[in-house]
Amino acid sequence: MIPFILTALALQQHVGRTSKANYMVEHLGIDRNKIVELGNLLYKNFGTTMAGLRAIGYDFDYDEYHSFVHGRLPYENLKPDPVLRSLLLSLPFRKVIFTNADKVHALKALSRLGLEDCFEGIICFETLNPTHKTAASDDEDDVAFVGPDSSAAANATTAPPPPTHHNNSPAPVEIFDIIAHFANNPNSNSNNSTLLPKSPIVCKPSEAAIERALNIANLNPQRTLFFEDSVRNIQSGKRVGLHTVLVGTSQRVKGADYALESIHNLREAIPELWELADIVTIKSPSDKVAVEQSVTA
Repeated sequence: MIPFILTALALQQHVGRTSKANYMVEHLGIDRNKIVELGNLLYKNFGTTMAGLRAIGYDFDYDEYHSFVHGRLPYENLKPDPVLRSLLLSLPFRKVIFTNADKVHALKALSRLGLEDCFEGIICFETLNPTHKTAASDDEDDVAFVGPDSSAAANATTAPPPPTHHNNSPAPVEIFDIIAHFANNPNSNSNNSTLLPKSPIVCKPSEAAIERALNIANLNPQRTLFFEDSVRNIQSGKRVGLHTVLVGTSQRVKGADYALESIHNLREAIPELWELADIVTIKSPSDKVAVEQSVTA
């Protein structure tokens, strides 16, 4: 559940960041001196580095990317969490993992924490991105993090799939220079995204991604608790209509209904969950779900 979010993210903070940088240099040919600035801009404006790379024109194999980035994580540092397991199993509500990560990574982390049987299912990268799209479409269900394209920005479109030369090597692809874009437009921000290209990858904090996850899991946002350690994901969830729980701090922020320093404080912070659980246990099986609990990673 949430320690999966917090612990897994702590696991990735250094090693994962280094692995992403190495992938960008070794597989995409990006200048290492630009990695930090580029990565920050992509994360801020597209939700994840991966989504941003695809938006600005880079094409690559998703499984290869995930394997490279997550394959070097020290999963052995994750330890079973019996306290959290007990909390989860004491609540007879639906519990679903919703993560931007791939399924292999999510399953490994849950297994190491001893929580793999505590959730109904996992909505992961592959769930929202079942096919490798070469470009974002205009379909209603394919709304990217940064919003609609701008026809006025001729150089701000996702590059087409690279053509192949007679020697089977890919031809050069024009890449949108997002660093130069913000250098030339210092007043630009992520709220004014019409000049940015659109990513074919669907992920949090996109409201469309959250809504799609709710539809897939058949969850009513007004009866669902959304646990997150990301403030911007919390705020997107709130706009969608979810009840929100920010984990990792006791300080509430805009969009957070609850704030927990640790998920282990859940019983003390939201005791009404257990009061509802007592009611649920005396209802008939058909009335079992009184609250639907969506847990994110």
